Amino acid sequence: MTSTSTGPLPALYSRTLTNASKAATQTTIDDETQQLIQSVLTDLKEVDSRINALSLFSTNDVLEDISTKDLVYLTVPFVLFEVENRIRISDRNERIAHLFQVQRHLETFISSLESYGVVSDTEHTLHTQPSPIKDAAKRREMKIKQYMAEKDLRARIETVQRRRRQQPPEGLLSNDFDLVRSLLPSVSASSSSDDEEDPEMDDILREASLLSLRLLYIHACSQLQSLSQELELLRNTPTLPPVSPPADEWRETDKDQEAMWRLDLTTRMTGRGPLLDPTGKPLQPFTILPRGAMDRSHLKAQVFSPGHRLPTMTVDEYLEIERQRGNILTGGGRQLEEKPTTSEQLAIDSEMDRTVFGEGKSEEKRLRDEQWAQFKDDNPKGAGNMMNRG
Repeated sequence: MTSTSTGPLPALYSRTLTNASKAATQTTIDDETQQLIQSVLTDLKEVDSRINALSLFSTNDVLEDISTKDLVYLTVPFVLFEVENRIRISDRNERIAHLFQVQRHLETFISSLESYGVVSDTEHTLHTQPSPIKDAAKRREMKIKQYMAEKDLRARIETVQRRRRQQPPEGLLSNDFDLVRSLLPSVSASSSSDDEEDPEMDDILREASLLSLRLLYIHACSQLQSLSQELELLRNTPTLPPVSPPADEWRETDKDQEAMWRLDLTTRMTGRGPLLDPTGKPLQPFTILPRGAMDRSHLKAQVFSPGHRLPTMTVDEYLEIERQRGNILTGGGRQLEEKPTTSEQLAIDSEMDRTVFGEGKSEEKRLRDEQWAQFKDDNPKGAGNMMNRG
């Protein structure tokens, strides 16, 4: 689509905004939309070139120095951002470079409005945050304040448009392009000469322009935050490898690997027909098994085996092994309880009179009793108890 850049500057900007609004309602990925976007960009560059040639704005000017009919051209950087941001780009690195480029348009627009004093310090603080608010309650409160400020501006713009006695078609302010176009003489109900001759209409147009610039300032700040988030996301996204190499560059080993993992390879070799249709849908039942014959036989033998491990020895065999290892204690029980103690057994043996064994045990018992009596004489009862002593 070719673009014509002849005619007065207001007519050229109006036609450019009309085409930009049309492109905004179409699908971005369509070739026809992309051609229209390129045509709009050509016209926008011509508009920007004419503005610079006419020296409409200067860094030495203040807001009062800018004429009412020239205020609308402060929106050119914002319109450039909106149009360039719709260019179709699929490559990640190209997208990052493109985002930096359109980000500069937004920064130029925002800084120009702040330098000319179009927006107040309160609006600047409300819509520009140096860092994201982490507190959810404060972030929600900030969003509500921003929404109410934008709603108030929209209501005031509609009121001023009615005061200008405009009869806009339905949906004129459906997007930012239509909002800017409404400030140009080409879409005004009264001609530009009438506005210049009527001071009251000039004041109304100036008020409408300043309110629209403040509304676009809100949109620009929001878009700038979105761009920063997208850039951060693209930077942290790892670069994906290529999907697949060309067929003629495949190595033989790659082909062998592909053939090994093809499910329908065995079916093709047996002549039973294809396993999968072109869409990947199975045409017949199949079972995934290991490649080796020994593995298949092993799996086949386990079909009717129990699902748990069977014992390899009896309980008696296990206890015998543990006994040989010395892990089982013997004795005790009722037999140990009925068995006499050492002293009791010595007393029984000493009662066997008129035998050598009995006499020996009797003497052993006498010596033991004497030792015990001597021990009690040397250690009276309670001699070692220090519990109740200081």
